[in-house]
Amino acid sequence: MSNTNLTPHDARLRVAVDIGGTFTDMAAFDEVTGQLLFGKALSTHGQLVNGIQATLDSADIDLRDGHLFLHGSTIAINTLLERNGAKTALLITEGFRDIYEIGRVNRPDAYNLFFNKHEPLVKRSLRYEVAERLRADGSTHKALNEDAVRELARELGGKDIEAVAVLLLHSYRNPAHEQRVKQILQEELPKAFVCASHELSQEYREFERVSTAVANAYVGPRVSAYLGELEEHLGNKGFEGDFYVVQSTGGLFPSEHARRDCVRMLESGPAAGVIGAQAICAQLGMGDAIAFDMGGTTAKAGVISEGRPLTTGSALIGGYERALPIQIPMMDIHEVGTGGGSIARVETGNALRVGPQSAGSIPGPVAYGRGGTEPTVTDANLLLGRLDADHFLGGELKLDLAGTQRQMEERVAKPLGLDATAAADGILRIAVTQMSHAVKAVTTERGLDAGSFTMVVYGGAGPLHASAIAREIGIRKVLIPYAPGYFSAYGMLFSDLRYDYVRSVFRKLNDVSFDEIEALYKGMEDEGRAALAASGITPDGIVIERAADMRYVGQEHAVTVDLPAAFFESKDRAAIKNHFDQVHKVRYGTSAPKEAADLVSLRVTVLGTMKKPPRHHVDEGAAQPEAAALRGTKPVYFRSSGWADTPVYKRDLLRAGNLIPGPALIEEHASTTVVQPGDELRVDGLGNLQIAIGSDRS
Repeated sequence: MSNTNLTPHDARLRVAVDIGGTFTDMAAFDEVTGQLLFGKALSTHGQLVNGIQATLDSADIDLRDGHLFLHGSTIAINTLLERNGAKTALLITEGFRDIYEIGRVNRPDAYNLFFNKHEPLVKRSLRYEVAERLRADGSTHKALNEDAVRELARELGGKDIEAVAVLLLHSYRNPAHEQRVKQILQEELPKAFVCASHELSQEYREFERVSTAVANAYVGPRVSAYLGELEEHLGNKGFEGDFYVVQSTGGLFPSEHARRDCVRMLESGPAAGVIGAQAICAQLGMGDAIAFDMGGTTAKAGVISEGRPLTTGSALIGGYERALPIQIPMMDIHEVGTGGGSIARVETGNALRVGPQSAGSIPGPVAYGRGGTEPTVTDANLLLGRLDADHFLGGELKLDLAGTQRQMEERVAKPLGLDATAAADGILRIAVTQMSHAVKAVTTERGLDAGSFTMVVYGGAGPLHASAIAREIGIRKVLIPYAPGYFSAYGMLFSDLRYDYVRSVFRKLNDVSFDEIEALYKGMEDEGRAALAASGITPDGIVIERAADMRYVGQEHAVTVDLPAAFFESKDRAAIKNHFDQVHKVRYGTSAPKEAADLVSLRVTVLGTMKKPPRHHVDEGAAQPEAAALRGTKPVYFRSSGWADTPVYKRDLLRAGNLIPGPALIEEHASTTVVQPGDELRVDGLGNLQIAIGSDRS
């Protein structure tokens, strides 16, 4: 894992770094030789740049050899969830001061007496009304009072405001008032982070747009400062290439755009993992898959359907009951607070709870020996023999088995009247059930049959639990890809430049003018081409995808439908309507072919395709693995059979065609795969571990 074959300043490396709650991962691709390099280090939350540099050092990478640096980080989403963002003010159209707090009046549990609504990121005393008003068609009803805005800006200057969000009604039709308000604010508050809603979303729904703008302003100063610090660090290390950030769609955009539109990187790391899973599907000719990522803090799931990741035009951040909506395109990913570092605690009534609190990297699980005292999922895996104290991370981090045993007995086993083995098994059973909810949220709750999908599992902790999660849901096939412990960073190497655009139109499909629709699509496509041209990177090619948000006449909510360009070239209304009916049927279990449909919004995605890393291949072998691949045998606990002597294989010595029946462990540098009793593992030609799931509940 070194790049000693490169000469200084030979800038041909594409470097990708993903920061997680526990570990920071790095993957690099030499675009000339095809060589892949990997690095991993504990995340340094006080100074994230240090963790990034540690991953580069672990792979002996000199940034002077890099021409493209790709980055995904949890800093934006964590700032929102932990509510430690900037002191933010909101400027909003006169008479609409409280729409941010009123929201949609969702009441998901009508009989819950302890229900709490969402809590705005900006308190009411920092929400200010602006004298202006546009009509729904974008024409002016009341002119903007610029003097009042300037006076208000000066008032904010005396309140130590760090960020300002601007939401004016109907700015998606006509952004002129928002643009002028932002300009005045920047003149009067040059140090403040200022964002206007039309820069992030050009769709209707004022509550969703104000929530998006406020979220962007709230995280903006912290994210912008962090990206600036990282950019400076890269420069100091001699990096002279381009710095790009992964968006929540899995696409790439320049760091200067990320510093302005920070909410577009909320799900950057998880989205990159789905892009990597999509690449695996393409290599194997597999159309449908569930992408499942389990790291140290959370578990995430997304779906690839017919070769394409499922996306959404908005998401609820913070759970449905108290969520704040974010109205931007992103991967349709569901996340649960269960990871390797999730803490297990015995709570009131002797109830065992796992997560969502995580030990993170500091102090980390008890096994890390860094001061952690509360047992975690990782500790449970160590006690059950599924992790090896002397071979964790290739032996770089020795695990404290005795300390883990002691804390498990004291904090979990004794309070529950169990032995340490039963307590550890209980922790894993709870964790598996919780993680299965993430998979169900993106499959069965979307009208998809999870059992018919292959589950692609990655993340440092994912392969440990893949078989158990598959059993919980009824999935019969699991695939562990190459380098699963670095997979989100690896997935970034498959990402393309991407720009997404949307325009609300509100037209009946039967009456719409195709010339008008074509002009709107063409305008967005030209905007995307211009953005690609300005990026400084020449892509291998340009791909344009069209979609539309559609609904039946009389409905409130719409579904997004991918629409081939041929539908518009032939002006085939019937084909568009039929396609919408089919999507509605899958999503909601019903459709109404005889009912008229509305076009609500038009969407365009412009992709600048990038050169992809080569396929990873392994040599052919016999059904029986070579003797050198067997590291040894050790006792491992399975619920169906108790403690069993289990063979442990070295993944890098497995060959295509090897067949391994369960139980077995497959060890590699950053992950361990558990093959449960009744499972059968086969190594394919690309080095993937394909597991046929048995029926035993272990």
